[in-house]
Amino acid sequence: MPLQTLFRSTLLLACCLPAWAASPSPTAFQPSEWAVLQSPRADRRHTSSRGIVQTMLEQVRPACAFQPGMPPENFPSWREQVRQAMKKLMKFPASQEIQPPRLVKTVSRQGYRVEKWESYPFPNAAVPFLVLVPDSATPQRPAPVLFCIPGSDQTKEELAAETSAELENSPLPRPSPNAMAWHYVREGWVAVVVDNAGAGEQGDAEHAAGRASHDYDNLARLLLEMDWSWLGYTSYTDQCILDWVKKLPFIQKSHIILSGFSLGTEPMMVLGVLNPDIYAFVYNDFLCRTLERAQTMTKPSANGSRPAPNSIRHLIPGFWQQFDFPDIVASLAPRPVICTEGGLDRDFGLIAQAYRMAGREDAFRFLHQPRFADPAKRWQGERLPSGLDRTEFFRLANVDPRNHFFKKDAVIPWIKSLLNAEQTAERPADSQQPAVASESPATP
Repeated sequence: MPLQTLFRSTLLLACCLPAWAASPSPTAFQPSEWAVLQSPRADRRHTSSRGIVQTMLEQVRPACAFQPGMPPENFPSWREQVRQAMKKLMKFPASQEIQPPRLVKTVSRQGYRVEKWESYPFPNAAVPFLVLVPDSATPQRPAPVLFCIPGSDQTKEELAAETSAELENSPLPRPSPNAMAWHYVREGWVAVVVDNAGAGEQGDAEHAAGRASHDYDNLARLLLEMDWSWLGYTSYTDQCILDWVKKLPFIQKSHIILSGFSLGTEPMMVLGVLNPDIYAFVYNDFLCRTLERAQTMTKPSANGSRPAPNSIRHLIPGFWQQFDFPDIVASLAPRPVICTEGGLDRDFGLIAQAYRMAGREDAFRFLHQPRFADPAKRWQGERLPSGLDRTEFFRLANVDPRNHFFKKDAVIPWIKSLLNAEQTAERPADSQQPAVASESPATP
């Protein structure tokens, strides 16, 4: 092509490009100026679709939000409203006869045994899980049971201090604090430990490729496309195992405790709402309002991308229209709960009011991270400011990501205080009444 013709073609192409194709100078964009979604128009209407959706987001009011001003006699009916809403959101498959779990392998450890089992929640599924049984637990002397749910990229083997999925090697000689199930069984308690959906033995090709992380997002997308969710799926597989655990002869059926770490607190909350016979709950993560997180984390990066409040595996269509995390924890009252990694005093105060309304304020306990132990260092207010990035959100929400691990030194004494104050006689399966707790709550 002659040089003159090439020049004319290039000039014509440049003239035909739309205005938005011209990228502004990188130095012209200041993220702080775009932190809050605002319309420059006099009528305050947004032309940005993101701005329009932000306006919708600001107007969401969860139908099952806990209302501290409700009459105490209305609390049980509100709690049932939360339970029914959770059932609809989780979309568990219709009740059906499923094959009972099968014992795959048993190995002896010092003071306990590890059993590997498989659950069969679907016709084409085999879901492995572990049961750690102390030598002292027998049908004649049943023990409390801790149902352990890992955090993101954790495996059941990590929580059990095991080094192989097939239990072929010796356990870790010095387990980390995150070996939740191991710490529990050493106390003489039965520990059941599962993998989250898509993690550990439930993972996929990423392991063969040498990746340490798990591909939750692709799995979550497929489930969403099928009108389900990652949380609905993983909670259902956990529920199938939990139903079986309740029938074990060597466990105290009146002392089933759910223990969730990080990501595992989400299925823990689901199971807690759907199973009124659960005795107590370990919430080992920070507590926040996820709707508020989405409303306020709007500060874009240097390339103009606004942060997602969380990854796709946390998405449950319709969730925000019903409730948020503090509402769910409040609905667990009067059963004992400990929250171990802080959050806003505002939210803990809300939950404490629910426990007072249920007549058991002493059954709720929360701890702040050492960085925010001094109340003067904690943000106080009714609503977080808009225009935050992730780091700013964590700081204002009193979260210290560097100090995120299983708080065994707080959790185990708390559980002991509950069990020591409770007669081991079995309570009715549908009872909502917790044991008398001797440990004083942390009041906001």
